[in-house]
Amino acid sequence: MYVIIRTGDKQFRAEPGMTLKVPTISAEVGDTITFDEVLVASTDAGVTVGSPVVDGASVVAEVVSHGRGKKITVFKWKRRKNYRRKKGHRQGFTEVRVAEIRAG
Repeated sequence: MYVIIRTGDKQFRAEPGMTLKVPTISAEVGDTITFDEVLVASTDAGVTVGSPVVDGASVVAEVVSHGRGKKITVFKWKRRKNYRRKKGHRQGFTEVRVAEIRAG
């Protein structure tokens, strides 16, 4: 059994017991959160595709930790113009563990 959920303008495949790194969610560590935007639900009965979401389906997850991802370097330059800009960026994330999938 798996579902595809949407959170933070990204899509994730979730299965029971799986740990996901999703874009930052304002919740404390140990809190339980519910993802209501289920796009696809696959069960033993078959696959249900939502239009745009599956009615009555949701995913319950527990917040494990917060963190920041690997650093990337952004470098802009223009040749012969003495223009150089170097910048670093680390994207924040929230790590959640899927506890339960409720297929509608």
